[in-house]
Amino acid sequence: MSFRGHTVEPSAGSTATLEDARSHLFNDRTVERYRESLRAGVETVAAKVSTTTRPFTGTTPDRLAPEISGIDLDRPLGDLAEALAELEDVYLRDAVYFHHPRYLAHLNCPVVIPALLGEAVLTAVNSSLDTWDQSAGGTLIERRLIDWTAERIGLGPDADGVFTSGGTQSNFQALLLAREEACTALAAAAGTPPAKHELLPKLRIIASEASHFSVKKSAELLGLGMDAVISVETDRGRRMKPEALARELARCTAEGLTVMAVVATAGTTDFGSIDPLPEIAGLCAAAGVWMHVDAAYGCGLLVSPTRRHLLDGIERADSVTVDYHKSFFQPVSSSAVLVRDRAALRHATYYADYLNPARTAERRIPNQVDKSIQTTRRFDALKLWLTLRTMGAEAVGLLFDEVVDRAAAAWEILTEDPRFEVVTKSQLSTVVFRWLPPAGPSRDLADEANLYAREALAASGEAVVAGTKVDGRHHLKFTLLNPETTLDDIAHVLDLLAEHAGRYVNDRTAVAPELCPTAV
Repeated sequence: MSFRGHTVEPSAGSTATLEDARSHLFNDRTVERYRESLRAGVETVAAKVSTTTRPFTGTTPDRLAPEISGIDLDRPLGDLAEALAELEDVYLRDAVYFHHPRYLAHLNCPVVIPALLGEAVLTAVNSSLDTWDQSAGGTLIERRLIDWTAERIGLGPDADGVFTSGGTQSNFQALLLAREEACTALAAAAGTPPAKHELLPKLRIIASEASHFSVKKSAELLGLGMDAVISVETDRGRRMKPEALARELARCTAEGLTVMAVVATAGTTDFGSIDPLPEIAGLCAAAGVWMHVDAAYGCGLLVSPTRRHLLDGIERADSVTVDYHKSFFQPVSSSAVLVRDRAALRHATYYADYLNPARTAERRIPNQVDKSIQTTRRFDALKLWLTLRTMGAEAVGLLFDEVVDRAAAAWEILTEDPRFEVVTKSQLSTVVFRWLPPAGPSRDLADEANLYAREALAASGEAVVAGTKVDGRHHLKFTLLNPETTLDDIAHVLDLLAEHAGRYVNDRTAVAPELCPTAV
């Protein structure tokens, strides 16, 4: 057999037997081996975490790829200890460790221990949450967590939802439901119902210019094209302007276009900004338009003891995205999409005779596949369940409040530091800023210097920060999700960034004197 040009032959001298193979299956006869294997794995990870002094080693694909591609997967090591030792070299040594207080890049959170326990349990039992006869209690636990989240949001008694793989899938499903609701309404209003392909070109989605890229990606996947997404301007706080939304709603009506959904963001990825949800909800209600709230990042406010009011208005949404694996400190993946009216979920339903025949719905058997895009699906809800049953929601909210407080303090530090300029103050836990060269011709090197500083910092392994563009200029970004990150950590990272950026400008001006301010 060949694959990508390689010929794969059976392992020479293989001594594998069926009895050996069976010994690796998890069952009542191998529970002791299971205990020993997990103990060894846990000890390996614990030892690594306890001795990790940097969030990253700075390795590159060119260095690591040959080491992994050179492993012959057709020649097993045959021993778990050897496999774990190899794993140290090809994964654990160079992994990016989000628990480290100087990991400040993306929306990756450190995880709580009850959720890690949940991960171990759910993988061992291996329930699939598509049908009742594969999950039983798991189905009911997921449904209870959906109800609990809907109650926290305030969606009302008819709300429902389902766990997903992440915010992108949640946004996609919400917009799929919105599209189908819009097409159903348009068909009902027409004397002769048009074919769906005739309706799609006139559908539009409105979102702010700071919304997540998955909105445009969803439009493409839904057959609308990215041009169907209308981006409206934001204010200085990077929040959608209601007056701009009102103008676009009116323009679409005047041009005979149908706005199938307005996407409000409760926690933009770059700025942590929350769109004015009450005003957007009012405009959507007046126009009869589906309102979706992407709260993948900001959903942690649902359990905040001090900041829940920042989500006021979310209770008026038709659908909501939440990512527990961002601000509830859960391992990936743990996300959900919720809807105000459970009837809308019918647009994701397909009855397969072998799996969930229509008669099971008539008998009120709870098959989660009836409302999910996925079929086979992990019991990711268990992690959140054990977290809430062990820590409680308020404890999670306290952790999220702490990182929001830390971001506010970091913003204050940056506003007082002449080496940097900072963008708008986040409502959540991001800080967007840039290093500035000294005034003069070298100021033109600011974009290059910030790009270099980020890459050099990551290569050193001392810290990891993110980057983005603001008004066409390269900026740096802290995304704070670790309550263990201190202001000293932040100050140290800022010093490192300034050092790398300053070195870059000095090196450039040394070989190009015309860029040096003293040469002017």
